[in-house]
Formats: sequence, structure tokens, C-alpha cells
Amino acid sequence: MQAVPCRCEGKPVKTKKSQKRSKSTDGAARKGPAVRFIEPQKKDRRKISKKVYNRELRRLQVELVELQEWIKQKGLRVVVLFEGRDAAGKGGVIKRITAELNPRICRVVALGTPTEREKSQWYFQRYVAHLPAAGEMVLFDRSWYNRAGVERVMGFCTEQEHREFLRSCPEFECMLIRSGILLIKYWFSVSDEEQEKRFQDRINDVVKRWKLSPMDLEARSRWVEYSKAKDEMFKHTDIKQAPWYVVPADNKRRARLNCIHHLLSMIPYRDLKPEPIKLPPRQKDKGYVRPPITDQTFVPEVY
Repeated sequence: MQAVPCRCEGKPVKTKKSQKRSKSTDGAARKGPAVRFIEPQKKDRRKISKKVYNRELRRLQVELVELQEWIKQKGLRVVVLFEGRDAAGKGGVIKRITAELNPRICRVVALGTPTEREKSQWYFQRYVAHLPAAGEMVLFDRSWYNRAGVERVMGFCTEQEHREFLRSCPEFECMLIRSGILLIKYWFSVSDEEQEKRFQDRINDVVKRWKLSPMDLEARSRWVEYSKAKDEMFKHTDIKQAPWYVVPADNKRRARLNCIHHLLSMIPYRDLKPEPIKLPPRQKDKGYVRPPITDQTFVPEVY
């Protein structure tokens, strides 16, 4: 049976194709290849209530489970990249995508600082090790684009290494696509004001404070430099075979729903009805005597 596109009934995904200079919500004016935006219609820019958000999220998560089964049964290999400034909402949407999925099929990769050995390797080598096998989907919480962002702005790579990345990255991604990998790239775009609000929230909330690192604070002081680096990155890597999809992320709920809806629309699939599950009868003990319960050590019942 032929696969059909996602059956989601959410808001449509708009595509802006313009070679004119335009301003994104997270930095300087951009000039270069057209960039696709995932955004709601203007009339729907009001806040989404918690009730509506939870209802729509649940519906989309059911679709994600169906997509997961399709990926498994058809042996697809899917890679999804999530990029954006600090506190843009990348981790939040990844958490909602994976919440109801099988971690053996859909896994998250969030690599730390490269080791001295990794620094001596081909730049893409440590990412290749995490690419999916047949029947898997891998979500990269930041990816090889670190070289075009944080490494470029913070001086962790040389000018020559940065130029080489911009030249070789499209070739690397085209190679992945030719090998059969489905590659989808998202950029979460957050405004200066919203990022500051989220940083303040992390500072004032003891359970969120760990999310704010000295590197995040330094990056904020270099906002314009990051804007320039991001625009240059888009200019070289927003290719037809692997375009960037920009998610306006000032509204967390809307950004999550729009991104998940778009992800579902990018992979044609259908619901593979599973075989009915029937629980077998429990095995009878047939005279087996269990040890005394007093022999076990229990967690204190504090609550």
C-alpha cells in the first residue's frame, strides 16, 4: 500500500521564498538563499491556552508513535538537527517529541566538548558514529554546526577551519542523503528580549539554574557576532537537498506544535495497525513458597 502524508489537521506551514533582505527575529538582516519559515497565520498569533496546547500535543504525539512504527518497519534512517541560540527552545521540543517514543528507535544525541583525540580527527567523524541504522531516528541537540556557531564566535576554531567547514558541510550532507538518510534541519529563532526573559527565569529558579552556563552568558554578550555567524552559515548551508527550516520560537507552545507538525509532514507514512494484543494467563505457582517478606529491605515510606 502506498504511503500517504501526515494526516495532521493543525495550522498550515508557510514557506517564504525570497532573495530580498529580510530581518529574522534573532539577529541582523540576512541576504542569501531563501529560508523556509514554519510559522502560524497572523490571525493565530495569540497565545495558545494550556488546554488547547495539551490537546494538540497529545494528538501530534500519537502521530509520532505511528511515524516511529513506520520508520521501524520500513527500515528508514532519519536524522533531525536542532540548532538555535541558547534558550531558544531546542531541548523543549526534543523532550516533547521523544516523550512517548521508544528510546531504542528514537534517540537523542547531545555531544559535549570534543576530546583532544576527537580534535585531531576529521571534524565530522565524531558525529558519524551516532548516525542511525535502519529503523532508527536520531535527534541532534546541536550538531556539526557548532563549528559555524559557537566555535566560530568564541574562537575555538581557526579562520581556515571555519572556511573549510562551510565548504565541506554541504558535500557531507549530500553524501548522507545519497546514502539514504533523511536529513531535516531546524533553526529555532528567538528574539533578544525573549532570550533575556528566559535567562532571568533560569537565574531565579533553582531547578533551572544548571541550564545557564558561563558560555551562555558570554554568548549573549556577543549577540551580533552570533547573528553574523548564523547568517553566513545559512548562506553556505541552506541547500536544496538539505534546507534550513526556521521555527519562530518566542512562543514556546506554538513553536513546539509547529515544529512537530512540520516534522510529521516531512516523512510520508501511514498508520500500521498492530496486531491485537492479548495478555496470556499468569503462571500458577504450583506449590512454590516464596521467602519471608521480612528478608527484604524496603525504601522508607516517608510520604
